[in-house]
Order: sequence, then C-alpha cells, then structure tokens
Amino acid sequence: MKKHFWTTFIVVLAFILGYSINNIAISDQKSDYRVAIVDIQKLVANSNEVKMLKQDQERKISAMQTTIDKARSEISKEKDPAKIKAIEDKYMTEINQQKITLDKEYNSKLLAVDNNIRAAVIEKARSLNYDLVVPKNVILFGGDDITDQVASSVK
Repeated sequence: MKKHFWTTFIVVLAFILGYSINNIAISDQKSDYRVAIVDIQKLVANSNEVKMLKQDQERKISAMQTTIDKARSEISKEKDPAKIKAIEDKYMTEINQQKITLDKEYNSKLLAVDNNIRAAVIEKARSLNYDLVVPKNVILFGGDDITDQVASSVK
C-alpha cells in the first residue's frame, strides 16, 4: 500500500511539474500579434508591370497568329503532299519554338513581378510593425487591411 501511495504521488507530482513548465513556456510568447491582410488579386490587377506584361504577351501571341496564318496560306497553295508535309513540319517547329520562348519569357517576368509585390508587402508590413501578413481570401474575420498602402509602393 505504501509503495502504491508513493508511485501515485510521484506520477501526480510529475504531472503538475510538467503542466507548470508548459505554462511557463507559453507565457514567454508574445501575447498580441499584429496581423495584416493584403488583397493579392487587387495588387496584381492594379500593377503597371502586370498590365505591360499582358500587352507584351498579346503582341507576341498576335505575331504567332500571323505565322500560323502564313503557314495556312502556303499550305493551301501547295498541291504536292510531300511539300505540304515539309511546310507543315517547318512551321510546326517554328511555332513550337515561338511558344516555348514565349512561355519562358512570360514565366520569368511573372516571377519577377511576384517577387516585387512580395517585397513591397514585406517592406510595408515591417514599416508598420506587423508580425504576420495573410492573403485576404484566406481570412474570414480580423486583421488590418494594408492593400491600399502596399498598392502605392507597387505601382
């Protein structure tokens, strides 16, 4: 009986000690986080870099369409199946190369724009002493919206 009492006493003491240590660790944490929210879609839509990127993309796509139209007209004029196949292969290679180049350029420029927006958000959040920034579409309630303040530095 005495052994059972001491075992129970040690287990209860370990539980209380562990719980107390956990409370001490939690109390050292910062108690009030400042949370900001940012509407990323609005920043992207209002960005001059994104607008210029879209215009450049549309111009390059129209150039590809011109190449396709040129290929169609050459193919329609030709009667020999071997020459038609050669023309198709030539233009298919050219169009595929244009598409690959277009995609690579677009992705690299889009990544640069994304990095610029991200840097602007981080800079503004730090200057306003926010601890956490979350996209607006993730938040249901709370947080300070700093989208307009970031938008002025993104343009």
